[in-house]
Order: sequence, then C-alpha cells, then structure tokens
Amino acid sequence: MSDSRPAAPISAAPLDWSAQAAVLFDLDGVVTPTAEVHMRAWSVMFNDFLALPDAPGGGDRSPYEADDYFAHVDGKPRYDGVRDFLASRGIVLPEGSADDDGEALTVHGLGNRKDSAFNEVLERDGVEAYPGSVALLDHLADLGTPLAVVSSSRNAAAVLEAAGLTDRFVTVVSGAVAEELGLPGKPAPDTFVHAAQVLGAPVERAVVLEDAVSGVRAGAAGGFAVVVGVDRGVGADALTAAGATLVVGDLAELVPARPGAAEVQ
Repeated sequence: MSDSRPAAPISAAPLDWSAQAAVLFDLDGVVTPTAEVHMRAWSVMFNDFLALPDAPGGGDRSPYEADDYFAHVDGKPRYDGVRDFLASRGIVLPEGSADDDGEALTVHGLGNRKDSAFNEVLERDGVEAYPGSVALLDHLADLGTPLAVVSSSRNAAAVLEAAGLTDRFVTVVSGAVAEELGLPGKPAPDTFVHAAQVLGAPVERAVVLEDAVSGVRAGAAGGFAVVVGVDRGVGADALTAAGATLVVGDLAELVPARPGAAEVQ
C-alpha cells in the first residue's frame, strides 16, 4: 500500500500555478487513495475468474499479480482493462453487454463484477483524500484556478462525494460521462481535452496530474502545458517514459511553502 502522508513541501514549487488557466486531476491515486481499492477489487475479480474450474477462454491461467494491474489495467476504462488483461494472457471471452451481471463470463460481466466489489468497499470503508492533495486544492482555490477531475472510473462522482470534495471541481469527466459523450478513454487525450474545453482553458495553459502510465500518455498526447506524474507505485522512470514532464511522490511537493511556515511532516 502507498503511504498517504504528504512529503515535506519544497521551498519553491516547480510550477507557477498563477500562470495556469486550469488544472485537471485524475482521481484514484492522485486525489484519493482509492487506487488501492481498485487494485484489490481487480485482484479479487480476476483471481476468482482465473481459478474457476473449466473456465472458458483458454490461455494462461496463472494468478493475477500487482504487475498486471500497472501493465494492463491502471488508469484505463474498466472494460478496456478487462480486455487488455485477458489479451495479455491469450484468454478469449465474448464481449457480452453492459447489462451482464457479475456472474456472466464475458468482458462486460467481469468488468461489472469488479465494479460491484469496488462499490462494496467504498460504501463500507469510505475514503479520505491525500492530505497533500487537499493542500494543493486549497492553494489553487486561493488562486481561483478552475479545476476538473478526469477519471476513467464510472464511480468518480461517488468517490468525490464520499471524500467531501465535490464542490472543489467545476466539472467531473468520469468514465460514465466519457461513454455518454462517445469519448475514447485514456491513453487517448480526449477526456482531458474535453475537460479543458468545459473550463474554457487552452490545453497549452492547462496542467494534467496523473499517477497512471495510460493517463500520463493521454496528457502528453493532448499537448498540455505540463503533465505531472504522481508516483504512487508505478515508478518515476515509467511515468517519465510515458511523457511526464515532472514527477513527484505527493502533491504536497507542488505547494509553495509560505515564508516562515513550518514544513509538513
């Protein structure tokens, strides 16, 4: 699990936030530690499926590991994550439909089973935002910078509500919104570009904050002014290779230290 304690803020933030027209946040792993909940839900769902006797689809049935999450699932729309993981194992399942229940051995059925597991954990345990992320949100609020959440998760609005952050963002482009608008998900840049348009900001003056390789690639492909990679476990090298112009371990590192203020421990 990642450490939710914010890093000590540096004396001068590497970004001039006052020069940015908008800031676009991924949600899970950037604002809230719900990436860990997603990771557990994916692991339970895939390993239950892989262990089924006489399961359809053939392919490699060895257990799903954390590396599979970062390589094939992290940051992508849910059904894309299912497809990409199954393809990596040579497992072929029918697509099914979005109405499939969690017992259906289809791409949509597995995706819906994962979604149910995530919602159960969220309802049971709730969620609190990373303190460093709240510190950056506070700083941007002081500047009056318009903010958006751009998340592949269909549950983004529920997560924000559970964390008490709904009113911090002008718009939330969730997986459900992307599907409704016909926007391809990350690593395509379309959801980020759409959010910038809603905020009235040119991409050349907007910042993307992402913890997933697919999301960083989306920001880089969109031509955004800065793409910040937040390393919650994927690795700084992987984020840089995907196109991050700056990598931090926590968003507290991007908050300018106030003169005379004590460092956050």
